[in-house]
Amino acid sequence: MLDSLFKKQLIQTGVFQGLTDWHSHILPGVDDGVQHIDKSLLILRHYEQLGIRTLWLTPHIMEDLPNTTRHLRQRFAELQAAYDGPVELHLASENMLDTLFLQRLHDNDVLPIGEKGDQLLVETSYYTPPADLFSLLGEIKRMGYHPLLAHPERYLYMEKKDFIRLREMQVRLQLNLPSLVGLYGRSVQFRAKQLLRHGLYDVCGTDLHRHSMLERIIYGKVARNWVRPLLAIDR
Repeated sequence: MLDSLFKKQLIQTGVFQGLTDWHSHILPGVDDGVQHIDKSLLILRHYEQLGIRTLWLTPHIMEDLPNTTRHLRQRFAELQAAYDGPVELHLASENMLDTLFLQRLHDNDVLPIGEKGDQLLVETSYYTPPADLFSLLGEIKRMGYHPLLAHPERYLYMEKKDFIRLREMQVRLQLNLPSLVGLYGRSVQFRAKQLLRHGLYDVCGTDLHRHSMLERIIYGKVARNWVRPLLAIDR
């Protein structure tokens, strides 16, 4: 009971007002996220109520889900045609750093993220990095993009020295809001708070896969002393 006095529900922090959600799986029927367009539209109506301003739809591209950019653009056009609300919709992708990635990068067959279209949202396995992780990140930069690493707090293999090197390479980091409220467990939550405390996050996102997850995110609780650094992230 006393512990709750020192926490706020995420919806009470004001983080959603004017937020840009940099990571979501709301584009219907393309990956392990939302499957039907009616669910996508329901989520978007709730985004309106929360005051979320901009949404990046970032479906997976990986060996197990080898989505083509052409197919994703078609599905995105269908969602745009069906949605008539104020949330700004943009299409990008979440790219697994696997054997599929380099060929697509060199063919410029990628969906970048950000207003300038000069960033790539990338991810790795939660448990083991690619053998050439930092070389891959360097190659992304050589090809003219800035790497944006999705949910680094979830990579159990990463240590302090890895985050130092990421910062030295100017790799941007994206916080998953579910991590901060404990939806992936205490270990991930602790890592998220540590990275937040050190000001290492550049942007945040929901990584939303289904409507039922949204309520758990917005009513999840965060320590009051983490609200200020959370609101300091570029939203």
